[in-house]
This record gives sequence, structure tokens and C-alpha cells, in this order.
Amino acid sequence: VAAIGSQEAEKKYESLLNNLSHPPAFTTVRVNTYLASVEHIRGLLCEEIHKQYASLSVPVLQHPQLPDILLIPVIGPRSDLQKLANEAIVGAQCGSAVLRGAHVYAPGIVSASKFMRAGDLVSVYSDIEGKCKRGAKEFLGTKVFIGNGISELSRSEIFNSNGPLKGLGIKMIEPIYLSPSFDNLLPSYLFLQNLPSAVVSYVLNPQPGERILDMCAAPGGKTTHLATLMHDEGEVIALDKIADKVKKIKQNASSLKLNCIKTFCYDGTKALEISKRADGQEGPPFVPESFDRILLDAPCSGMGQRPNMAFSWSLKEVTSYQPLQRRLFSVTLETSTIMIYSAVFSCVLESAEILYYLLDWIILTPHCQIISLQLCRREGMIGAGLSPEQLKQLQRFDPSEAVLQPMDLNSLQSVKHEDLIRLANKDCIGFFIAKFIKV
Repeated sequence: VAAIGSQEAEKKYESLLNNLSHPPAFTTVRVNTYLASVEHIRGLLCEEIHKQYASLSVPVLQHPQLPDILLIPVIGPRSDLQKLANEAIVGAQCGSAVLRGAHVYAPGIVSASKFMRAGDLVSVYSDIEGKCKRGAKEFLGTKVFIGNGISELSRSEIFNSNGPLKGLGIKMIEPIYLSPSFDNLLPSYLFLQNLPSAVVSYVLNPQPGERILDMCAAPGGKTTHLATLMHDEGEVIALDKIADKVKKIKQNASSLKLNCIKTFCYDGTKALEISKRADGQEGPPFVPESFDRILLDAPCSGMGQRPNMAFSWSLKEVTSYQPLQRRLFSVTLETSTIMIYSAVFSCVLESAEILYYLLDWIILTPHCQIISLQLCRREGMIGAGLSPEQLKQLQRFDPSEAVLQPMDLNSLQSVKHEDLIRLANKDCIGFFIAKFIKV
């Protein structure tokens, strides 16, 4: 606040909260170039979107700096939708998924009108405060309208079922934000991924035949991207300390037909072994300098994810990740010569301490340098107390800087291609990237 002024800081915070409640301006999807060309998959995707959008013409753009990334403009928010008498309430997480193009699956439904039947038109609302009681026939608390759909199940089928709920609950036909659904759409060829997450892999720049470590890898988006950029040649070691998350990494690697990924359920803070390893030991812990490059996408609060209409973090929670981030960072720089540190962020509070730690570490470690980044260039983080030179060495994507404006088909036709790309680089999730190299 001292750096940018209290009034400006307050305006920036209000802008941040407003922007976080809306989805990014584009749906970002990565093409698995190990299996097919971008041109071929882009053609198939255009055909599918044409079907989903009832022949409406929506462009699919290829990112000029990230050649395997395709961008689909998000249409909305739509103001012409009529709210219906039949209502269904979904959880905040489900509501966020709907705002990014998903249908409503049965486990996400918290409440439904008393006489809702299969086949009924229903208005869908998100319970952003998590206060709706499961099975309620009416909810008068805080809720946000996210569109209309057709119920696939009756109220009794949803709430009187003996077994676990599965499958589609409501098919969205009039979402307030129009984004394509990727349910079972070319699963071996397309992977939904936020734009800054794709930037990370390009900045690390893995090469075929190298040995790469992804320290906190789940669910595997960056892991599989690294393997793809390496043409599935070499070795990508993926760690996560939660078994179910490791299983998800394996599933994503299998779906994309990538074979160079090896997964281990292991705590990254214990991944360094100073003494000699046993002969033939493949997994962690690792001796120093075991890898050509390392990615540390550090655990964080995830405050920069979008959309997010429920802000429930405490100060203690926001700052609780910093000790873990520091421990992981220390381990990482001992096991490789090139390293990327990244995290989802939305506020200086969460990022400032780790930034100071990283830069102090560089000052005290002369053989290590921080590398200036140029890809989708956005400098530093004003308000963290960093000098202009330090800011130039860091990269961030800041949702508070995006100017939200409704997007419709008519306005799309008049916007230049380069302006759309510029908007995609700016109107995305909050993210921070730094690159280090030992010399």
C-alpha cells in the first residue's frame, strides 16, 4: 500500500475481486502435438464448436507465441436470459465450472424445486457462500444466476437415491457465459489449460532427451506439456505426496499417449538425498544435480483462479503456504541447474514474502542468477516493494489489470486479431513466474 498509495490499492483490490468473479475472456486449450498437428485439431475443434453453438461463427485462434495453444473467445455475460420458476442450486465449485463451459453433474446439485422432473427447464444458481442445505426445496440465501438448462433427473432421483450419484444432472442450454463443452471432446488430442500454465512450460524450455523433475505435479497439465514439448523423448519425473493426485497424473499421461512420464507419491520437501543412492534406485530421494531442469509449481491458496465468486480465505490461510514454498525452493535449487518457480496468485500479500526470499537467496548465492523473461511479457508485481530492475526479472499475470467488457458475436467481428491475443494475455488467471539458473 505504501508503494502505490492507499486509494489506488483499494481500487486495485476492488477491481481484483470483481474480475476474479468472472471467467477469463478466453477458453484456452492445448493441442497434443505429439499425436497430431495444430492445424488438423483446430479444424476438428472448429467443426465441433459450430455444432455446439448452433452454427454461430466463433473464431478459434492460435497463439502466436505459444503455438500449441488455441483460444476460443467466451461470449457473455448474456443479459437476455429469462429466469424460470423451476430452480436448482449448485455448489460454488460446480458453479465456477459451469461459467467455464461445463454442464452440471448430479453430485454438484445441492437443492432443487419441489416438483422438478426430468426434462424440465430449470434456472441454475450458484450457492457462493455454501449455506444452502442439501435437499432444500427453496433457498433464499445469497445465490448467483449462472444460466438455464434441462434437468436430466427428477428431484426424487437426485435426493432419494440410495447409491452415490453419477452422471449428468442438468444439461446447460443457456449459460450466462457461452463457452464450448469439452466433455469427451478429442480427449487424446486436447487438454484444457490456463494460458499462464502453458507459458511456464515454454519458459522452462525442456529439450528432447533431458531429465526433468516436476516437483508438485498434480493434476499433470504442466507435466504432460513438458513431455509433449520433448516429443516424448527423455524422462519427466512427476512427484506429488497425495496418492489420488498421482493417479490423476497417470490418467492424464495415459490419455495423451505419453510414455516418458514416471510418477512417484513422495513429499517434495524430502526429495533431496546428500548421501549416495542405492544402485538402480529410480525414484526419490535424488542426489544434487540429478536433473537438467526442474519445475516447482508451488502449493498456494489458489486465490488467482477464475472464476471465483466465494472469497473465504483468512489472513492465516493466505500466508500459511510460505514456509512450505521456501522449503521446496531450497530442495529444488540443489537438484538442477535450471529451475522455474511458479504459483497461482492474486494479491501481493501472498507473494511478497516469497519474492523477497527468492531475491535474497540470489544475492547470497553468487553462482545462481534469475533470468529475465520475455514470453507474453508482463513485468513483476507493483506493490511488493521491488526495484524496477527486480520487477523486470519476474513475470506475473494480474487479473486486476484486465478491463472487463461484455463480448458478443457482433463485437468479435470488429476486433483485430492482435487485439484479441493481447486481451487473452491480459484477461486470465492470476499467476507468477520466475526462472533461475546456476552458472
